[in-house]
Amino acid sequence: MTTPFVEEVELQGHIIDSLLLPKVLDEILTRGGSYELKDIRVGRRQSDASYARIEVRADTAERLQEILGQIHDHGAVAVHDRDCQIELADMDGAFPESFYSTTNFRTQIRLKSEWIDVEDQEMDCGIILDPEGVAARCIPMTAVHKGDRIVVGHAGIRVFPAESQARANLFEFMASPVSSEKPKGVTVREIAAEMRRTRESGEKILAVLGPAVVHTGGSEVVARMIRGGFLNVLFAGNALATHDIEQALYGTSLGVSLDRGLPADEGHEHHLRTINKIRRLGGISNAVAQGIVKSGIMYECVQHRVPFVLAGSIRDDGPLPEVITDTLAAQNEMRRHVPGVGFCLMVATMLHSIATGNLLPGWVKVGCVDINPATVTKLMDRGSIQTVGVVSDAEPFLRALAAELSV
Repeated sequence: MTTPFVEEVELQGHIIDSLLLPKVLDEILTRGGSYELKDIRVGRRQSDASYARIEVRADTAERLQEILGQIHDHGAVAVHDRDCQIELADMDGAFPESFYSTTNFRTQIRLKSEWIDVEDQEMDCGIILDPEGVAARCIPMTAVHKGDRIVVGHAGIRVFPAESQARANLFEFMASPVSSEKPKGVTVREIAAEMRRTRESGEKILAVLGPAVVHTGGSEVVARMIRGGFLNVLFAGNALATHDIEQALYGTSLGVSLDRGLPADEGHEHHLRTINKIRRLGGISNAVAQGIVKSGIMYECVQHRVPFVLAGSIRDDGPLPEVITDTLAAQNEMRRHVPGVGFCLMVATMLHSIATGNLLPGWVKVGCVDINPATVTKLMDRGSIQTVGVVSDAEPFLRALAAELSV
């Protein structure tokens, strides 16, 4: 009879009401392992944590490691603590083969028999130790340099998934399949309440906006939110900024009059003439300073010193001078503004929403609004499970949200 390969792990937190324990047991069985519950203690009140100690068995060392890797992301950690393992990067721009791939959940590593928090938490990265070996942070693959101290394997690492926290509000209960038939009023109220809590706590509110915000007539609503202090950072692309400034200069968006809803004469040229004018002026800030641009989202960002990152794409016209056309440079600039963000509002942009979701730690709550349910579904499938989705056109949602915020 073959001796099985065995490892004991423990799981603690709100593992019963969040169905975390069944998920872990199912992962073990699905991947060809078996288990024995060595100890289980269930909290008696909703606020109480529960605990389980599980013996995991597999017929090969490789299968056991595969199982442990999967359940690790659900918060299962080895009972017998060991320090994390380190390897030196052997080249620029790549991790060692056995690097630990991060999640967006709070993570700790064990160094010199003590657990320390990993800083700059972000999914799909590695973990690097500082030269002194006393601090750790997430690092994207492209930022690795030969000789960097990179965490490898799963030993000495523990993850605190969102499911292990007590469910307190709509953001925990509505992280579920998105439907246009869900009640929107309660969702708008909860998003507004979360934005108020974020502002009162001194954290930043990040807006990720697509051009449909302008096309549907939502620019002035967003402008009011900026003036009211409810949007503190903006991530967008060339299109949002271009059509917002086009509206300020010509009263059109993609050549369509926002007052009459009809195409303007020669309106198809307006977006390109807008870009050309801003390029001739040297940028958006110069256009505002010279009194050329007097309204809109970008105007309010400049006036209220709200930082913005405009990330380019292959289809951009122009683009505007502030648009960052190097994708990796745009990612790094977005990362620079993530620390301190407490809430993120994403409206009508699949590309930028998913990109931003990849950068946010799991404890930053997200409200995602799109007329296409697939946008929210893809965002959650990519790991941003802290997302509340609203299926709605941009302007009606923004108007309802502004009313709740009294701006």
